[in-house]
Amino acid sequence: MSEAETRRERILERIARAAQLAGRDPAKIELIAVSKGRSAPEIEALIDAGQRDFGENRVQEALLKWPSLLSHHQGLRLHAIGRLQSNKAADAIKLFDVVHSLDRRSLLGALVKEGEKARRAPPVYIQVNIGEEEQKGGCALPDLAELVGLVRASILPLAGLMAIPPLGLEPAPYFALLAKLARRHDVTGLSIGMSGDFEAAVMLGATAVRVGTALFEDE
Repeated sequence: MSEAETRRERILERIARAAQLAGRDPAKIELIAVSKGRSAPEIEALIDAGQRDFGENRVQEALLKWPSLLSHHQGLRLHAIGRLQSNKAADAIKLFDVVHSLDRRSLLGALVKEGEKARRAPPVYIQVNIGEEEQKGGCALPDLAELVGLVRASILPLAGLMAIPPLGLEPAPYFALLAKLARRHDVTGLSIGMSGDFEAAVMLGATAVRVGTALFEDE
């Protein structure tokens, strides 16, 4: 077994244990490998290990390395997980299979416009500013209901809600709040949890976890 396979199996085992503790089916939790800053050989090692879902933070970086990777490997899904500028909507629609960082009406309009042109409609998660941090992207809590309604009226399928808890604080209360908001708005997808807290996220309802360091580097 390669080092990449070993790391991936360890993460999947930890996801499975957390899911079982919460009475959930581990098969319903998607593992997204965060490949920002990673080279093509590093990514290909994980592809060879069986990984199929990858996340990138920046459109420009993704454009440099993913077209070639996607042409050489079948069945991959690329997720946009970083803050997305409206002027990158055309590239995002063409390259990404899922967008996790929709956070405002103007970005939705840009994605819909480019999606209609390209005849593509990737599912989107609404990113929520769950900690109400001024410096962080995400839809403000009072604006969430309106944005949910706008997405549902658009061509883009609503995959769920996404959030990144405030750095340095216990993440579980924020995961629980996002899960409560998801129930209130009748959405089932929760994109929460990263390398340091994905087990807590799984126990609190995550359907997609975004793991970078723990997948690409030995602990």
